[in-house]
Parts: sequence; C-alpha cells; structure tokens
Amino acid sequence: MDSKVHAARAPAAALRTALRDALPEWWPVLLGLGVLFVPTFWYLFTGPWIGEEQGHGPIIFGLAIWLIYRKWPDVIAATTPPRSSWTGWPILALGLLAYLLGRSQKILMMEIVSIILVMAAVLLVKRGATALRVLWFPFFFMLFMVPLPSEFVAAVTMPMKMAVSWATEHILWALGYPISRSGVILQIGQYQLLVADACAGLQTLLTLEALGLFYLNLMRHPSAFRNIALAIFIVPISFSANVIRVIVLTLITYYYGDAAGQGFLHGFAGMVLFITALVLILSVDSALQWFVRRRQGGGGGHGGPGRPGGALRPKEAT
Repeated sequence: MDSKVHAARAPAAALRTALRDALPEWWPVLLGLGVLFVPTFWYLFTGPWIGEEQGHGPIIFGLAIWLIYRKWPDVIAATTPPRSSWTGWPILALGLLAYLLGRSQKILMMEIVSIILVMAAVLLVKRGATALRVLWFPFFFMLFMVPLPSEFVAAVTMPMKMAVSWATEHILWALGYPISRSGVILQIGQYQLLVADACAGLQTLLTLEALGLFYLNLMRHPSAFRNIALAIFIVPISFSANVIRVIVLTLITYYYGDAAGQGFLHGFAGMVLFITALVLILSVDSALQWFVRRRQGGGGGHGGPGRPGGALRPKEAT
C-alpha cells in the first residue's frame, strides 16, 4: 500500500519541482503578459464572459491553463536544454499587431486571438517548436473561446433554432401538452416563449464540442474508432441537450409562470445544458466502449481444439 501511495504522489511532486525550478526564468514573462492583457481580461470578465453567449470563455481558458500546468514537466523533459525558435518573433509581432488593432477598433475576436498568438510566440522563443508540439492541444483548445463573426453566427443559428423549436413542439405535443409553434416562438397554454440564440445557437454547439474534445484528451482512449465516433456524436448530443434545455424551460413556464421561467433561464439553464451534455457524453462513451470490447472479443479468433472461441478477450485500457 505504501508503494502505491508513493507512486501516486511522485507525479505531483515532480510537477511541483518543475514549476518551482521554472519560476525564476518565467516570472518576468508572466508578469509582462499579465500587464499587457489586463485591460482585455477586465473587459471580458465584466462584459462578454458574464453573458450566456460567451459565458464558456473563462471555462475554456481556465481548462487550457490547467492543461499547460499539467503537461509542463513533459515540456521541460522534451526541451532540455532549451532551444529557441526564430519563428516565435514574427508570430509575436503578428500577435501584438492583432492586439493593437483589436483594442483600438474594439474587435474582440482579434483581442482574444492575440492572446493565443502571443502566448504561443513566447513559448517558441523560450523553449522552441518542440514545446509547442507538446502543448498543441491547450493552444488548439483556446480557439474555442474566440467569438465568431456575428453575421456568420446569425446565418447558422436560425436553422438550428428552428430545428430545436420543431423538436420541442413535437415532443411536448406527443406528451399531451397544449403547445403550438410559429417559427421560433412556442405557445404553451397562455404563455409565449421565444427560443433565443443562447438556447440553440452555434456557440453552444462549439462549447459542447470543446467539452467533448477536452474529455477525449483527458481520457486518451487507445481506440481510434472510439475517439472519432465520440467526436462525431458531439453534434447530435449538442442538439439533444439544447432540446432538453428548451423543454425544461417550457415546462417550468407552463407550470410556474413566466417569471419562474425567466428566472430559471438566467440562473440554471446553462447548468442544465452542460449537465445534460456531460451525461449524454458519458453514456455514449460507455456504449462505444461496450461496442469496441464486443467487437474485439468477437474478432479475437476461435479457440484451439477443446477451447471455446473468444475465451481470451482483450480488455481495452480505460
């Protein structure tokens, strides 16, 4: 038991040691980045990131920083001795230019892109391309917090809202509720509900896709089929979670009134969405795991004479 506890504590101790050793080298850089981006983060945390459409931003950024923190010993191991990459300097210039344009012209998309570019450039200058290869997923993951152009979002969101409204109407009608629909407006009893962008928008789909990719990166399944299938299933999972969210809001409004529905929308609707999506992701992943094991067991050969086929079934690592 003592050896197992020691083995479990060893990675955490190695991580703390690596971070402590890196602090003298990196604290001026981190301080400079903090001072540079303080205005942007202040605006994000007091504006877009407290709304529903961009409320996933701090979650994405926090998880990305945690992934970098978690993989930092791998960076140190892969880049000792450190080798600087000249490509970091043009990327740094591009990131600073994007930040200047974004701040001066109030283009939020460019400001957030500049954060990613500057962080990647600093890593290239300090540790080289190998470090960026080790940390490719956290930087890719941060792209999900970049807001898309409003015209593109509006064009894609309307069909999604129509589909969610249609599904909500037909499900509740089949359950016996007095509901009708006109476009994206639902009429249930004496109440009318408008299916808003936050309830069925493209940004919700991208947020749930990010959640699924983070889950895949964390689990690291050895089966390529399982990884690809789960990534594809994120799209119908997102649609289903949105439908469940709208159904819950509709039923709360129907039973408890418009004030309760609106209060729930601002307080707990996002929580319902992500809990539903997480449950669906775990359920689909469990079903895929069962399917992969069954397929491996079925294709594991027929046993020799006197041995039943499939007696030895390879188990997939979890």
